[in-house]
Amino acid sequence: MNWNKIFALTLRHVYLIKGSFPRIIDLIYWPTVQIFLWGFISKFFTLNSSLYENTVGVILSAAILYDFLFRSSISYNMMFLEEIWSRNFTNLFIAPIKISEIIAALTFTAIFRTLIGLVPAALFAIPLFGVSIFKIGFPLIFLLITLYIFGVTLGLLVTSGLVRYGPSFENIAWASLFFLAPLGCIYYPIEVLPEWLQVIARLLPLVHIFEEMRNILIYDIINLFQILKAILISFIYFIIGVVTFYLSYNGAKNRGTLINMGE
Repeated sequence: MNWNKIFALTLRHVYLIKGSFPRIIDLIYWPTVQIFLWGFISKFFTLNSSLYENTVGVILSAAILYDFLFRSSISYNMMFLEEIWSRNFTNLFIAPIKISEIIAALTFTAIFRTLIGLVPAALFAIPLFGVSIFKIGFPLIFLLITLYIFGVTLGLLVTSGLVRYGPSFENIAWASLFFLAPLGCIYYPIEVLPEWLQVIARLLPLVHIFEEMRNILIYDIINLFQILKAILISFIYFIIGVVTFYLSYNGAKNRGTLINMGE
């Protein structure tokens, strides 16, 4: 793996973002709107029922973490779509660049795009609603890393679909996380789901991440085993995502469909 090539690919996308004010606004706008929306909804619950104590903190923290996951996945997909829209897709695969280097570059650049949106939103929540996601403490680092790995995995799977089926697969990029959100138990405990759905939900790292977040914020309890389990599950899915991407690429290469991508 050539790190100079990875750095060059990463730098290309960084310059693309840096040189486009509308792109930067888009990255900041949606996470901030999410914070305003869920912040005021949570505040309404808190003001109208004693049962919803600390609702603002729990729901808003969940919204921030979920948006981090969403942005990491969408950022990965968007950078790949940029190559298709700019008709640079063919050049990318003709160049002497390995698939592993393309995956690494997209993975590193996705965190840059994700943090542009996450940091302002998280900071806005402190003065507006008195909620700081940093109250989770040191475990927050591991929760974010796990969410990022899983977000990149979803990005890899959607990108595999783009390579296999072309731009017509683009809508799946937007729908993938919304499909998993109900099973992720982002805003509610897993006990809310039917028992048969709980079995499926536990196969996702999201359940373990958001259950741990609630345990820390509500009960001030840190379960390291829960965090390690989430990280392990995310890595397993990541390996599956990488293998799927290679299979899709080789299949598209053998069929000769890569050359028509973006046309």
